[in-house]
Amino acid sequence: MKTLSENRAFGGVQGVYSHPSAACECDMTFGLFLPEQAEDGPVPVLWYLSGLTCTHENAMVKAGAQRWAAEAGIALVFPDTSPRGPGVANDEAYDLGQGAGFYVNASQEPWAPHFQMWDYITDELPTVLFSAFPLAEAAQAITGHSMGGHGALTIAMSFPGRFRSVSAFAPICNPTASDWGRKQFTAYLGADEAAWAGYDATLLMRRYGFDGPMLIDTGTADQFLDLLKPEALAEAMAARRQGGAFRMQKGYDHSYFFVSTFMEEHVAFHAAALLG
Repeated sequence: MKTLSENRAFGGVQGVYSHPSAACECDMTFGLFLPEQAEDGPVPVLWYLSGLTCTHENAMVKAGAQRWAAEAGIALVFPDTSPRGPGVANDEAYDLGQGAGFYVNASQEPWAPHFQMWDYITDELPTVLFSAFPLAEAAQAITGHSMGGHGALTIAMSFPGRFRSVSAFAPICNPTASDWGRKQFTAYLGADEAAWAGYDATLLMRRYGFDGPMLIDTGTADQFLDLLKPEALAEAMAARRQGGAFRMQKGYDHSYFFVSTFMEEHVAFHAAALLG
């Protein structure tokens, strides 16, 4: 693992690191904020999964999460959204290829050799983090924005007991029924829609739900509402009587202005679950 940068922030350290990934067969980069409390021992960790076109850097510099995480004594992990590099398949469209991994394990060419983001986020990167940094593996939470909200919700529901809480900002809620999902799932996973079900938050909610508190925020002025399909997840949560909060925030759009506005509440929500 290489240290690309480390900067003092809110009493802690915001670092950026790279490492060779066996899952993605390329070097991967991630950001990690360690609060001051990490100097005395392992601290809880909040994963933040970013959306389309983002790298590890977008949320790291725009979401404003470090201030609130430092106060709570929580680490923040900012993974990249896809494999990258000259040998990694790509597409001219912004919503497919590099920057658009959708947190799935691709089975189709030319994506399969590198686009194993599900395994990277759920297996390989945790192994790297918990072996190299003072992080408490038993105290994890997860959140994300847009495509990353989709990833946070699907991963949380697929690993019962791993995450104490889950939240999302404007998540892609029902990708198997949306143009933000059907296009990418066909490319990455093939035409058999049965292979898509494990990557759809609404379908997973109907089948499993989440064994902890949930918080979902979406703006009423979000320019991508027809693609996000928040009503599908809300209906599934109600039908399952899932504990949690689903909020439509009046006048907010899809931007990081929206994310940063409600970040303090999301960090506090996770802190309550992680720290009691």
